[in-house]
Amino acid sequence: MTKTIISTPHAPAAIGTYSQAVAVNGTVYLSGQIGLDPVSMQLVDGIDAQIVRVFDNLQAVAEAAGGSLADVVKLTVFLTDLGNFAKVNEVMGRYFAEPYPARAAVGVASLPRGALVEADAVLVLGG
Repeated sequence: MTKTIISTPHAPAAIGTYSQAVAVNGTVYLSGQIGLDPVSMQLVDGIDAQIVRVFDNLQAVAEAAGGSLADVVKLTVFLTDLGNFAKVNEVMGRYFAEPYPARAAVGVASLPRGALVEADAVLVLGG
């Protein structure tokens, strides 16, 4: 097994002991992304902007891995308020086309840096 670490300046730098993504045998595991602007490393304001930034960040990491969001097979979304789930669905429709990836939505008490939303993903390349 060979692990390849994926990193891009177009997504926020890791703020802990993790990599932006790790590829193993054509499967890429993307770490959770919150609504951090990759340049300022500051959280963008509001749930709508955070959802967009999360998907922009995931897209940047997927592209750095040699893929795209079309290669995502599993997506997990974490929300501090599940009342914002409809907003996630609306924004997700701008980033994903059918067939959609498998997905879970999880309500959580809090997220890093006071974020309102976080998402991670698994993509498969060359399949």
